[in-house]
Amino acid sequence: MTLLALDFGGTKLAAGIVNAGSREWLGYERALSPANANAHTDLEIMRSLIHSLLQGAKPTAIGVSFGGPVDATTGKVRLSHHVPGWENVPLQDLLMEDFGVPTRVDNDANVAALGEHRFGAGQGYDSLFYVTVSTGVGGGWILNGKPWRGTEGMAGEIGHMVVDPSGPVCLCGKRGCVERLASGPYMARDAREVLENEPPRRKESREVRGEVLRGLVGDNLDLITGKVLSEAAATGDDLARELLYRAGWALGMGIGNVANLMNPQRFVLGGGVTKAGESFWDIVRKVARETALPEVMNLEIVPAALGDDAPLWGAVALADDIAVDCNT
Repeated sequence: MTLLALDFGGTKLAAGIVNAGSREWLGYERALSPANANAHTDLEIMRSLIHSLLQGAKPTAIGVSFGGPVDATTGKVRLSHHVPGWENVPLQDLLMEDFGVPTRVDNDANVAALGEHRFGAGQGYDSLFYVTVSTGVGGGWILNGKPWRGTEGMAGEIGHMVVDPSGPVCLCGKRGCVERLASGPYMARDAREVLENEPPRRKESREVRGEVLRGLVGDNLDLITGKVLSEAAATGDDLARELLYRAGWALGMGIGNVANLMNPQRFVLGGGVTKAGESFWDIVRKVARETALPEVMNLEIVPAALGDDAPLWGAVALADDIAVDCNT
């Protein structure tokens, strides 16, 4: 059986094919979304990736990870917080019409949680909470060995947990959400605003605040990304360190509160921001430990073993489950 896995991210698209039971890709394709991406452009790019992989062949089943709220019972995308035009798109039906095979679609954090549970850092654990920190911040649950989505599929939205009520406004309309403080695009935006609006301040060391960050982008502030911030922080840039500290603090606050509420065996963190270095992880773990009750003894916070491919391997697990169901 050949399984097709798809990942619709906020800034990139990925597709892979694999034989059921294998951990080696038969083929893998990836593309960045254009700057003016919308649902139509993302679908066309993904179709191109799929056709490049399949070369006319037909998979047994398709599993799909989507970066936004999804009705997992119907496979309809509710919306994307980062790409316009995805409101109420019946993605599962569209793909089934295109390729004529059973298809299942779910939110990227839910799918990544399944991928880490089946193939990665969650193997052997009955309960885990997966957190992705990238274009946005989302979470996915595995409880009693199975995905748990909540009554309406909205369980795990740690990104919109308010940790600083006086903080900046998030895209959801609330202030001080974890996503507003910890996601890559928002951190980059805040860095640009500081460098544009705040005159450089010299410290006793005579270094200019944000000097390393400015140097990395050649004073073209539009080029600042979460990745550039991580690089600047690693070389000692104060502004980048401040923003990463704030991100780690927000994430740690969210995780500590989730630990108090649900007490999973393990937290698994993935996404580009989690590559910011050991100081970021130290902050997350320290603040989570301080926020959690003393009785929450074993607060394990570990990196995703599957890295950026956690949603794609979760999509493999979705497709595999469909194939098994169809053969029983």
